[in-house]
Amino acid sequence: MDARDRGRMLRAALLRPMNLIPLVLGLGVFATSQLWWMLPLTLLTYLTLVYLSYRDPLFRRRTLEGNAAPPPRMSPGRPDVPPERRARWLPRGETRRKVEEALEVYHRVILAVEEAGETTRELLDDTLPKLRTVAERLVEVAESREKAAGVVREIRNNPSPESLQEARRLEEHISAADAEISSLSQRLLTLRAQVVRASIDEARSHERAASINSSLDELNLRLEALERLTHPSDNPRQKRAGRPDDPDGP
Repeated sequence: MDARDRGRMLRAALLRPMNLIPLVLGLGVFATSQLWWMLPLTLLTYLTLVYLSYRDPLFRRRTLEGNAAPPPRMSPGRPDVPPERRARWLPRGETRRKVEEALEVYHRVILAVEEAGETTRELLDDTLPKLRTVAERLVEVAESREKAAGVVREIRNNPSPESLQEARRLEEHISAADAEISSLSQRLLTLRAQVVRASIDEARSHERAASINSSLDELNLRLEALERLTHPSDNPRQKRAGRPDDPDGP
């Protein structure tokens, strides 16, 4: 968050009705009873509620995005299209549901990094770009998976011995993509826990940051490999005996 968003969040947390009610009640009791301990207790309760609201991801989203105008329409496939928008272009079904679920956890990881201590944030300087790449490649894997599933359906409707072999190979890669997409939410939750631990235990933050970045590098490599495997255009459907159709070249 930038300074403007932090200011909006703080004001919203300070003025949140559920936070103000204990403050008003406590001050009322203090004014009528003159019990001195009520004042610090009331202030402590109020500040605790403000702090919890400020760190609440759902409250943050409602405050910062609730009245935001929708982003401008962009053409599919452009690199500046957010992965969340691209996920909504996927066909409705289990794949899209799991992708959207993983993207929700992805935002929680980003929030954990942004809320970490200054030292931890500096150590995780490369983490946010890597996380963004994970989100983009996740959607790319899902898009390729859906395209491959469409190719398989076409082959099954008009089969031939060669095309059926290709369909079986594609189905194996589709199964691998399904397994990776299904496990990604848990992997990202584990990363979020690692970020939180790094922020709490700054004595080991160097070690934990290195582990986080290593996990992200591995995850990106896995997703990149899956995207290539499940992309129908990368399948050698037009090859014979391991040689391209045009062996002589241009």
